Amino acid sequence: MRVHEFMTRGVETVEERVPAADALERMRRERIHHLVVVRGREVRGVLSDRDLLGAGVRPVGELMTEDPVTATPDDTVRQVANVLRGRRINCLPVVDAQGRVVGMVTTTDLLELIGRGAEKPVAESKRRDLGRRGPRQKPVRRSGRRR
Repeated sequence: MRVHEFMTRGVETVEERVPAADALERMRRERIHHLVVVRGREVRGVLSDRDLLGAGVRPVGELMTEDPVTATPDDTVRQVANVLRGRRINCLPVVDAQGRVVGMVTTTDLLELIGRGAEKPVAESKRRDLGRRGPRQKPVRRSGRRR
């Protein structure tokens, strides 16, 4: 599965000069934990809600994580998961070939993907009709008595 199939689209961005308090209010209003910091269309950094606590009127450009690691829409789930885990970060902006933000992938997105049961597609020839109970399962006993 590729990033473009499950990434969050319509990512919230903020300019570097915006006061931290305004960015935090926006995060609370939108119920998000990360903003991508931009200068024009160029990705400059990533800002988490934790970065903003107690920051007051300082501009977000002073608080952001600069030069963030990014993903591309064609990266795989495995690649993205390994970057998040290896760098101990919680989000990756997704950028297109021109460097524009087109999405975001978070650890929450990956957990939701796993929770939905996303797997590699199984070729039709390898599938079997397993019935309701699946292979080699015994019938469920409804009472505590042995028969």
